Amino acid sequence: MNVTDSQNDPPTPEPRISHTGLLAWFASSHVAANLLMVIILVTGALTLWHIKIEVFQEFDPGLIRIIVPYPGASPDDVEEGICLRVEEALRGIEGIKQVTSIAAESGGQIVVELTDYAGDMNVLDDVKQAIDRIENFPPEDAQEPDIIDVDARVQVISVAVYGDVPLKSLKEQAERIRDGLTSSNKDLSRDARISLVEVAGARRYEISIEVSEYQLRRFGVSLGQVADVVRQSTLDLPGGTVKTEGGTILLRTKGQRYHGWEFEDIVVHRGPDGTKVLLRDVATIVDGFEDSDVFTYFNGKPAVMVKVFRVGEQGALEVERRVNEYVATHTMPEGIQIVTWFNRASYLRGRLDLLIRNATIGLILVFCVLVFFLDLRLAFWTTLGIPISFMGGIVCMSLFGVSVNMLSLFALLIVLGIVVDDAIVVGENVFSYRQQGINPLDAAIRGVREMAMPVFLAIATTIAAFMPLVFTKGELGKILWPIPVVVSCVLVVSLIEALLILPAHLQSVRMKRRSGPIARFQMIVRGALQWVIDKPYNGFLHLATGWRYLTLASAITILIVMFSIVAFGHLKISIMPKIEADNIWVTLAMPQGTRVDQTAAVVKRIEAALETVRADFDEKMRASLPDRRADDVVSVVTHVSTSVGSQPFSSLAGGGPGAVATGGSGAHLAEVNVELLSTEDRSFTARQIASAWRNELGEVPGVSSLTFHMDLFSAGEAVNVQLAHEDFDELLACSEALKQELARFAGVTDISDSFKPGKRELKLSLKPSGRAAGLMLADLARQVRQGFYGEEVKRIQRGRDDIKVMVRYPAHERRSLADVGNMRIRL
Repeated sequence: MNVTDSQNDPPTPEPRISHTGLLAWFASSHVAANLLMVIILVTGALTLWHIKIEVFQEFDPGLIRIIVPYPGASPDDVEEGICLRVEEALRGIEGIKQVTSIAAESGGQIVVELTDYAGDMNVLDDVKQAIDRIENFPPEDAQEPDIIDVDARVQVISVAVYGDVPLKSLKEQAERIRDGLTSSNKDLSRDARISLVEVAGARRYEISIEVSEYQLRRFGVSLGQVADVVRQSTLDLPGGTVKTEGGTILLRTKGQRYHGWEFEDIVVHRGPDGTKVLLRDVATIVDGFEDSDVFTYFNGKPAVMVKVFRVGEQGALEVERRVNEYVATHTMPEGIQIVTWFNRASYLRGRLDLLIRNATIGLILVFCVLVFFLDLRLAFWTTLGIPISFMGGIVCMSLFGVSVNMLSLFALLIVLGIVVDDAIVVGENVFSYRQQGINPLDAAIRGVREMAMPVFLAIATTIAAFMPLVFTKGELGKILWPIPVVVSCVLVVSLIEALLILPAHLQSVRMKRRSGPIARFQMIVRGALQWVIDKPYNGFLHLATGWRYLTLASAITILIVMFSIVAFGHLKISIMPKIEADNIWVTLAMPQGTRVDQTAAVVKRIEAALETVRADFDEKMRASLPDRRADDVVSVVTHVSTSVGSQPFSSLAGGGPGAVATGGSGAHLAEVNVELLSTEDRSFTARQIASAWRNELGEVPGVSSLTFHMDLFSAGEAVNVQLAHEDFDELLACSEALKQELARFAGVTDISDSFKPGKRELKLSLKPSGRAAGLMLADLARQVRQGFYGEEVKRIQRGRDDIKVMVRYPAHERRSLADVGNMRIRL
């Protein structure tokens, strides 16, 4: 056996690096890598220019809504005549997951929830056909059902039109604003137009012909006779054609009346002596608004709202910009003011600004950290991976149908701190081989090959952590779907950039020994880091491996502590995080049957408490700012919107993304909505202001519910239990028992149910003497309805408005039970 001294052996040469394969080809081909980089950046910039920008991701909520107005009907009548019959007709239709019915005064609503994979249009057709097959539906005096496929429309901004002027003037100006916003689209592209604008917060137009009981007796007529005369005296009716030698002539009877004053000369009654009684002699004709208890105020003055929506490919920020321009340039008559309100696009712009700011800071910080350890040019190419990944991610977002919205921007903020990790790992490995004197190309190929699998696995595990959100079912899954898609797209592009683009740039960088302050600073940082590795870290590592059982026990202990924190409720779990909005809105519900003036009195008390709190916080803001800035502070509260008879804001804002307006109306409901200074401009949180407001208001007697809201999103109730039973009394008993059982659990508060006691009811029936006189129950019901609700004589189209013509008693004869007793029933 020949034994040689190993010290005399020549050094083992470095193994030759293979230049075959995709990674090696891109590392050696500057043109291919640069071309791929340019394609990603250019397509990303073009996509960013045209991508849809909206507040929330648009999605189909999978709902069909059936609305059947039944004016003057009680909830019992609506349940029996509408809801139960529709529910029975919908049984067995494929694609329906759940049917929910709401029987309320003057109408019913049935919401059909579809299964995740049902075709909306097919189910909609089946629902329409099923309702058409119901015999004698809808009931007499009920209107035709409105069956719609619900879209999750997102309101972008509103325009408040307010002032101490008549409501008719406010509504006319609001309609002009609506027409102005939609008619100024001629020279704009389709995506830049405003297509959907609605006027809200104002009662509908109505022509009311009011005849007192005294006048009916005086002239010997009934409300039914007046209604018939008016109906027969106002119409436009085509009469066919006459084919003459000179041509065809159309025949038409034209006598439609469109304004209240045009009805005054209708002849109601003719005497035996030829005298005529005109409608103006019998009735008071009011060309005004419908008789409903809905009022809107803005900053303490009567108001009408103009709601602007984004539809199709329109961008929310573009819609906001055009509305702001219109408001800034539009001149209003004296006494009327307009201002933008409920600007949801401001939240989107805030997220965009935050993303741009964080991305800029992230780029700078990453570049500075890399400069501490790597060559300046290596740090530059590594940092460039962030914009490349984001641009490529935006292209993929567009391909998957994801828009730029608050949730996709949130996902981009999440991935911002992750996206550069793979580039740093690959760049540092290549850099270490370059420092060893290996050929630049070989160092790039060897470095990227060694890190390809670890980087791939790191990206794959991160994507896998987000993927369960893709398979979340229901509305929550539709809302959260953009987050995993955006994160996955950006991470995949960052993997492509780190493995295919970065190595070609790194191998082309010439490494020279540099001198100067940057080089000396790099030497200091590297030396300090090496000392930490060699001394503290190395010592702790040897200690941990030497006492391996103690190390294992410590790890298990930490794991048990972490699980205990979750199991015992110390770590709170919330589906939707509580993000404060720049609004505080108070919802008020009085007992059913409360008069609108009583509800308005409670609202006045709420507003008075707000003024006290506003003055207090304004003073605190001025005291906390320098004298120069304190003079510029206006108020912590910018605007106040009050709605009596409805709750328009809570029905939308409370549901978060995809919320569909479901709020009811009635004299017992009200809402006070306060817009605060933006978070950046005030030194107090919305929660602090709401708490002070609640404390200042104190207990309000006679209120069913009074709730303060200040969160941007809401996932609804933490626990929601639905009970169903054919026996309503048994259902109420079960509900009370369940509430008592839930109250026994610690931490369960604000327990309530959806049942609210209805209004008091006066039931009418015929006496034997009435039947003996030949009076029928239908006569009694019809005449009472004509007097107190009114009989709809006609509907006329005046411009864009569909106007009812009603015949009824005057308002002062419909205010007490004595008026019912004084009513004369005619045979």
